Amino acid sequence: MANRAARLDGGARNALEHALHRRDSGTLEMVRRAIQHRQVMLAFQPVVQALAPDRIAFYEGLIRVLDETGRIIPARDFIDAVEETEYGRLLDCISLEKGLAELGREPGLRLSINMSARSIGYKKWRRVLERGLNADPTVAERLILEITEQSAMTVPELVTHFMSDLQQKGVSFALDDFGAGQTALRYFKTFSFDILKIDGQFITGIAEDPDNQVLVAAMLSIAQQFDMFTVAERVEREADAACLSGMGADCLQGYLFAAPTVSPPWRADARSSA
Repeated sequence: MANRAARLDGGARNALEHALHRRDSGTLEMVRRAIQHRQVMLAFQPVVQALAPDRIAFYEGLIRVLDETGRIIPARDFIDAVEETEYGRLLDCISLEKGLAELGREPGLRLSINMSARSIGYKKWRRVLERGLNADPTVAERLILEITEQSAMTVPELVTHFMSDLQQKGVSFALDDFGAGQTALRYFKTFSFDILKIDGQFITGIAEDPDNQVLVAAMLSIAQQFDMFTVAERVEREADAACLSGMGADCLQGYLFAAPTVSPPWRADARSSA
């Protein structure tokens, strides 16, 4: 019976692994086609001041791809599958290219763009960055590069040197999804991130969750100690916004204020959202 149960468990695992492989293969093919046909775009979501939500601190440019039907696919549906592949690097290149172009067209815009730490050593991505910074001397001080906590910890020494070089040129850096990964706190002494974005899992329902209130208070304290600007992600309720504002968060981001849109307000033809 034990052997039979083990065989059944092994069969179930194999079936699950096969299903996951098929799903990831399908996702990679969708992304490949989107890159090939340039069906990649940015959706823009505002990050607002906690004490004055009508004032926008900056926008985040979020990568989107179109599937074969023309449907807009958010990053959460494909980013994990492509993170360690060439497609992940190419998406970072396209995202940065589009973000820099937006900054070049709109002189009053401050914009954050997501990147993987793996792209730091990717020559094409570095060329896109250098070309964009050289084309307009005002872009560097209006560009924020967001690196997820998990990604930053894959190559922390490389990240710190890269940040130091670009911060001297005026570029800011945000540590994204803080609390979701395995950050070694000792690296806060060398990372020198400008912005700390607190992962949404600690934010949703925080007004009624004393445990998350304690955790977020600790994160805010860390940010204050290391002179980092704070953003609470995934804010969807007025009660949570009020709680976070009272706790001292600098900025808030989430559907309470606006959904990501592929037609941002500074464009004359702003009509649709994603």
